[in-house]
Order: sequence, then structure tokens, then C-alpha cells
Amino acid sequence: MENDDSNALFKVIPNGPLEVSGNFRVVNSKGKIIETDEIIYLCRCGGSANKPFCDDTHIRNRFSE
Repeated sequence: MENDDSNALFKVIPNGPLEVSGNFRVVNSKGKIIETDEIIYLCRCGGSANKPFCDDTHIRNRFSE
């Protein structure tokens, strides 16, 4: 997949994750590059067991901005 970061779109979901769509790369905490052209949701509450991805922990810990 050819990467063009200028096509990435970021949307903050109120009291929830960051929605990312378009062409982008995500580097996890172990340095692994994850490339996708699917919509993903990134954790903003800090509680996800699947960082950097959202696992809906924000609902249980009542995250609010």
C-alpha cells in the first residue's frame, strides 16, 4: 500500500476514541508499523488493553473530555 498521510482524516468522538480514516500508518508501542486503509479507533482515555486501539474501556471508566 502506498502511504499518503495527507489523506488521513481524524475525528474526535465526544467522550470516546479518535476515529482515523484514509491512508495512514500507526506505529504501536513495540515499534511495529501497522498500515491500513480501514477506519480505526484510537484510545484517548488511556485505559485500553489493546493500545493504541480503543477497546471501549472509555465506557467503563466514564471517560469525558
